[in-house]
Amino acid sequence: MYTIFSILIFFLIAIFSILLYFKSKKSRQDDLDNGICPSCGATTKTFTDPVTNTTFKVESIKKKVLKNHGCSGVTEFEYNCNNCGLKEVHNSIAQGCSR
Repeated sequence: MYTIFSILIFFLIAIFSILLYFKSKKSRQDDLDNGICPSCGATTKTFTDPVTNTTFKVESIKKKVLKNHGCSGVTEFEYNCNNCGLKEVHNSIAQGCSR
């Protein structure tokens, strides 16, 4: 009886751990898509020239397409942080051929 109960507890812990891993991975990708580095917290910097009233933006995250697998495939992106040197690769589901 105790073995069945302990196996059930370990199984539930394993399932919740896997779900927590995927949730944290998705939140890191969302931060990178929004231009926030999950490691150092760097964001997009905006400067305004008072003489010409021109706004300049310095992006902290650079996004590059590594592989694009067609209209209905997965697109692989590489994110690079200019401040701390973080480099991560994430997959994104393709939005169709209109993109």
